[in-house]
Amino acid sequence: MPELIVRGTVVPDTFITVDSLEALASVSARQDVLASLAVWQAAPEALIKRSARRGLLLAADADPAAAKAFFKHLDLLAVSFPSMTDGRGFSLGYLLRTRLGWRGELRAIGPLVRDQLQPLARVGFDAMSLRAGQDLHAALASLRDFSAPYQASADEPRPLFARAELEHTHV
Repeated sequence: MPELIVRGTVVPDTFITVDSLEALASVSARQDVLASLAVWQAAPEALIKRSARRGLLLAADADPAAAKAFFKHLDLLAVSFPSMTDGRGFSLGYLLRTRLGWRGELRAIGPLVRDQLQPLARVGFDAMSLRAGQDLHAALASLRDFSAPYQASADEPRPLFARAELEHTHV
């Protein structure tokens, strides 16, 4: 069974990916299903009825607002990164967390590498898969590479100078 990093721990990935109605029909009842936006739009009732846990997979060029209608039925949202050099998934993750208010698991899927884990976490991803052959346990260390980020982001909306000012006014 493949593994991924979820909230700083390596865990088995129990979800199967479904990208068509034909693939959905072959899913046995009560499996964890990660379905494409097109499948969710075509057959939401079937996904809700068949799946133990449900996820929605957004392509890098998808409109993240299209997923909002399904939020109440989802256990996770996943963003597909077509390549490690395609940064659109970072923007989608940030928008899902900040503007659309997604609070559940947000998973990055694709040929990602260890050096991308920290930036993924900064924009709101709390689950990540990596390129085949990457040591997930070793990659976990990258989530602790920086003790205090300077910039504001989804994981810390205040930049370092604002956090420092706040700390000094409470002394």
